[in-house]
Amino acid sequence: MFHWSFPPPGAGGRRMRIDGHVHVVGNGTGGTGCWYRPRGVTKYGAPFMVRSVGLPAAALRGDLDGLYAAQLLRFVRESSLDAAVILAQDEPYHANGVKLEDVGSFYVPNEFVLRLAREHPEFLPAVSIHPARPDALEELERCLADGAAMLKCLPNCQNIDWNDARYTRFLERMAAAGLPLLAHTGSERTLPVLDARLADPRVLTRALEIGVTCIAAHCGTGMMVVDRDYFDVWAEMTRRFPRLYGDNSALAAPNFRFRPSAWRRMLEPELAARIVHGSDVPVLVTGVLPWAFGMMSRQDWRATARIANPIERDAQIKRALGFPEETFTRLAGLLRPRAVPGSPDRNGS
Repeated sequence: MFHWSFPPPGAGGRRMRIDGHVHVVGNGTGGTGCWYRPRGVTKYGAPFMVRSVGLPAAALRGDLDGLYAAQLLRFVRESSLDAAVILAQDEPYHANGVKLEDVGSFYVPNEFVLRLAREHPEFLPAVSIHPARPDALEELERCLADGAAMLKCLPNCQNIDWNDARYTRFLERMAAAGLPLLAHTGSERTLPVLDARLADPRVLTRALEIGVTCIAAHCGTGMMVVDRDYFDVWAEMTRRFPRLYGDNSALAAPNFRFRPSAWRRMLEPELAARIVHGSDVPVLVTGVLPWAFGMMSRQDWRATARIANPIERDAQIKRALGFPEETFTRLAGLLRPRAVPGSPDRNGS
């Protein structure tokens, strides 16, 4: 039996500053159940990924799980933030519940992120459950009991259309438990895309109608020229759905997702109130594109480039771009409280 309370606030009783989008990766060392099988051009980016978090390329063949988790923990502790949401990664499935074999690039079981969060209060666990799995509801209940703070998915890479009526009971349980949904929207160039249409933020419509708080990762932004951009779709949806938010993850990455016009709109009061902070680590963090587009001074770009800690570098880039303090603390009011022994679920379930 678990009782629910949120992690302690930051210094001075203020609301916690949180990086809401940090990936966990591993190769299964130590019996974690993780695996990492980059495909296509992603294979060539793997060494750069580990180097971006200060690890040698040899870590891909060594104790990647332990080294990477320890490095993340150090980054959070040495940053201006209080915690990071660490993300599990489920495998893709057909809508009929059959697993799509040999399709995904990496897998991080829920138990691994839940365990890391139990061991370190700086980590907040986001589980990943494909709603078509035959055991989806059972796994959801297990994760809720074990302290899940959020659920993460990549609809276009995991083949999840949340508007499918077959997922209604799953979404209803999420809404009842107060478990928010962080869903990738917009461009994806680091993982195999199974259905590009599912990058559209409108894939979250039914979840929002049911009452699930949804965070559209990247606010639907697309890689310039290459991929369709859904930022305007996301912005329009925020006017219809008070439970819809977006995160600013990967805006400080050399992926040409950054658009000055979208950035300016994110800082306008109406949309700024819907933005939460996220880095997308271990995706490379750099202010070079914001500086190149004139959105960041050369002085700020050079100052952030000297920060070795990518979680802190990303936070300082977002501050230099003008994102207010509330961007870093807003997620603390959206996450499901952490599980600790002895009190009932905040929704009584």
